[in-house]
Amino acid sequence: MVKFGEVVKNANLVERDPEANGIERIVGLEHIDPENLHIRRWNAVADGTSFSRKFVPGQTLFGKRRAYQRKVAYAEFEGICSGDILTFEPKSNEVLLSELLPFICQSDAFFDHALDTSAGSLSPRTSWTALKDFEFPLPPLNEQKSIAEILWAADEVVESYVDVSQKEKVVEERIKIELTQKGNQKHRFKDTEIGKFPENWKIVTIRDLVINEQHSLLAGPFGTIFKAKDFREEGVPIIQLRHISEEGFSWGDKNTYMDFAVYEKLHKPYTVQPGDFLLTKLGDPPGVACLYPSDMPPGMVTPDVVRAKLNRDVVLPEYLLMFFNNAVTRKRLMQLTKGGTRPRVSLDELFKLKIPLPPIDEQASLIQPLTLFRKNKSLRESARKSAKMIMNGFFGKVSSVNPTETGNV
Repeated sequence: MVKFGEVVKNANLVERDPEANGIERIVGLEHIDPENLHIRRWNAVADGTSFSRKFVPGQTLFGKRRAYQRKVAYAEFEGICSGDILTFEPKSNEVLLSELLPFICQSDAFFDHALDTSAGSLSPRTSWTALKDFEFPLPPLNEQKSIAEILWAADEVVESYVDVSQKEKVVEERIKIELTQKGNQKHRFKDTEIGKFPENWKIVTIRDLVINEQHSLLAGPFGTIFKAKDFREEGVPIIQLRHISEEGFSWGDKNTYMDFAVYEKLHKPYTVQPGDFLLTKLGDPPGVACLYPSDMPPGMVTPDVVRAKLNRDVVLPEYLLMFFNNAVTRKRLMQLTKGGTRPRVSLDELFKLKIPLPPIDEQASLIQPLTLFRKNKSLRESARKSAKMIMNGFFGKVSSVNPTETGNV
């Protein structure tokens, strides 16, 4: 067992004139992606900087501000970095390999220590003084080499999936546009005000796609009846913008709930049930859509979220998701927005938006390529997560071992 400061030093190199000394890149916290050891973005020194902390290849960069963001990077080039980034290197490569250091810093145990020693409310920071007291079991040098090879191989797998994922997004976008904006090429086409579509397609609005019931299409209640004082840490889930993305509905740990008594007064018109279609009317861009999952309890929508109960005899939800979650529709909606920093489209404009609609059987055939594409994508994502678990989990497990038991591990 060793203390971090016994085998690691905070290099804290200073460079007052980086441009004159041939240093071209500046790295801030915003350039380090959470849980990713590679720096892919930076600013140019030529554009000016007030930073003077220098880093060199082989050092490990650690974001000491808001450590919960888990920002660690392995330097593969020389540069200047923010004062909120600590620059670590082994005191001796005969004791600790520099290639293993970033994985130690990326471990759950190290981040837990960083969070426990952070101070400040709005922008908590840890310090080198606090971090150097972190204790962990250090393997012999020959085992460090084997471990580092495994972990960097896992990182290579993760990186390959990141590259594939970026390419997948381009392909998926093309599929969605092709299927919902141009139609099937075997048809005869007719011209409409929003483009050219097969003659047997209809041009409809979302009002035409919901069940014939009162309150089948609406946004959440406004502040006069939907008040923050009624929010609770448990109760009825409140569905907000942050829960809705193209990837689907995401319900994390820190969420807001509605008081049961208030929900009883409001629930009839604004309840969200599993399978309901959710659509944002605020954001950059607005019009992001997803389905409310089958494993969620009934919830409440906020004013910036539209809930639609679709008539599935007329439209398949997966087809409507393709229509809204693509670049062409986003561009059209952005043209209808008002507001600066947070563009918003009115319900009136949203409900008038023209939607090309094929017959229901043709919708089923159109969504098949995307369904298959996403199934394969899901399998690749599972493989990526497995590799990531190897990277993040190794030192977390080792650090939790009782020092007296390490001989049996």
